[in-house]
Amino acid sequence: MDGFGWKTSLIIINAMTHLTIAYWCVLVAIILPIIWIGFAKSGTSNYLHKHNSAPRELLNTLTGFRKRAVWAQQNAFEALPGFIAGTIIAHLMEVPQLELDITALIFIVARLAHGIFYLIDWPFCRSVVWIIGFGATINMFFISI
Repeated sequence: MDGFGWKTSLIIINAMTHLTIAYWCVLVAIILPIIWIGFAKSGTSNYLHKHNSAPRELLNTLTGFRKRAVWAQQNAFEALPGFIAGTIIAHLMEVPQLELDITALIFIVARLAHGIFYLIDWPFCRSVVWIIGFGATINMFFISI
């Protein structure tokens, strides 16, 4: 064992260069909730000193786009399990990579648009892109058959 030496570093770099676009999309999907909650917390007064010890209390007091950012974060977390499972299952079933990558990219674009539409309070557009993202997740299971 080399601890965390040069051999381990090479293994990590090798794994990263072999991640498919769909797997990179999983990473982006995992990061999206953090981005949305960042919008909710940014600009709140004295966050680090006052609210960091009880952040959920702060989130319950937010209004406007900050409240919608909290909802976007929650919805982003709700969308994660199906997308991650679909991506892994599609890889295991050896779905054509291009088809899987395009489906994953559609999901990510839809989820980005979903969060933006949440922030700017466009509910109809938000619902449309939610359906597109959900459809992309479901499609991963169908292309795996």
